[in-house]
Amino acid sequence: MKKYFSHAPTARNCHIYRMLQANGKKRALSFHTPGHKVSKWDITELSYSDCLANPTDVILRAQRDVEDIVRSKASEFLTDGSTSGVYTLLYLLKEKGVKKVALSPFSHISVFRACALFGLNPVIIEGQTPFSQPTAREMEEALLRADALFLTSPNYYGKIADLPLARAVCDEQNKPLVIDGAHGGHLHADPVLYAGKYADAWVDGAHKSMPAMTQGALVSVAREDWVEDLRKIVPLFRTTSPSYPILASIEYAFKYPENEKLAVASRAFMQANRHRIYQSDDWTKVCVRFGRHCPRVSAWLEKQGIYAEFQDGEYLLFYLSPATKVKDFERLKRKLLAAFVLFPVEESEPTTPFEKAPVSGEKEWVEIEKAEGRVAASSFGLFPPCLPLAVDGQRIDGEILRRLQSGGHTFGVEAGKVCVYTEGEKV
Repeated sequence: MKKYFSHAPTARNCHIYRMLQANGKKRALSFHTPGHKVSKWDITELSYSDCLANPTDVILRAQRDVEDIVRSKASEFLTDGSTSGVYTLLYLLKEKGVKKVALSPFSHISVFRACALFGLNPVIIEGQTPFSQPTAREMEEALLRADALFLTSPNYYGKIADLPLARAVCDEQNKPLVIDGAHGGHLHADPVLYAGKYADAWVDGAHKSMPAMTQGALVSVAREDWVEDLRKIVPLFRTTSPSYPILASIEYAFKYPENEKLAVASRAFMQANRHRIYQSDDWTKVCVRFGRHCPRVSAWLEKQGIYAEFQDGEYLLFYLSPATKVKDFERLKRKLLAAFVLFPVEESEPTTPFEKAPVSGEKEWVEIEKAEGRVAASSFGLFPPCLPLAVDGQRIDGEILRRLQSGGHTFGVEAGKVCVYTEGEKV
């Protein structure tokens, strides 16, 4: 396990890691779960290992430390990913009497699934693209028709919302602000960009941009009057068999030092190549435009042992973290500079902002090739990043379909078909 907790000063300061390390040195027989009987790190709730459901020892101390780091009133470790945190946030809103939630049409798919499950009505913030964040006017207008504002910041392309403005809009209307910060946990030390500085409740995805194991996440509240509800709601969506290595990695990730040298190098590279790189607000998201060449460039890089986070048919995205070695980033830079020459691209068309089209209530499934010009009756997109290329009520154009067909994994697509409204939709 040492390779996962390689920064020794940080590891020595982590309660759960030290407990697991001490256990790993014991000579003992396992007649408890898990059934593999191999690892002394992957254990269950034992006399010395504490219990996530009711922590009193090392887990409690770890959570208290992380609460201080993110400056929350209460935080809960999640070993089920940010998705369980999103479900917690939306159920928390429901418990507070919220019925309508203003959100971007390009929110994570779990947001829409949670709304459907809990009977919450999404109020779509119009004028959005996958790359944008809402303006003050867009937030104000949507929030007038809703009971709470739900933002994603940073989004999947590293665009950070104007959080002070969002807080002011919510305060003016006396409505809560919750934030899916799954891609922004590494910003916890930033006094301006971090979701937790402004939200009433938020999620941090520790494994997306921090050195935590997959499914490591954190859900937090900033309001004292929400603490009890958080404690009651989290168990509804959290496993009763949490992974102890993941728990240890969450604490480790939030205590891991910043990597300012890498952050400076990333920002400089993006700025120097702005003709090919989307100017992200977040140094960990390097979004390189290759247009129609995306699948070819991705395959070309993989042959050389370099794997991107995903490609969406327009951009190839590379996710960094404080644990990324500068020498590895330098290698990526060299390959990308070579790819700029090998795979030139033309100027891209601007992404069309979302505007809901008039529709009928009838739906049908049609082949992807026949969907151009129709109106989507349900969301579909690429997996990852699990945000829609088109959402319910959006007119489907040829570019959307091209990007859908350029990806490997999808959602909302069945047997090569997507769900659209019937021809009576047309105006």
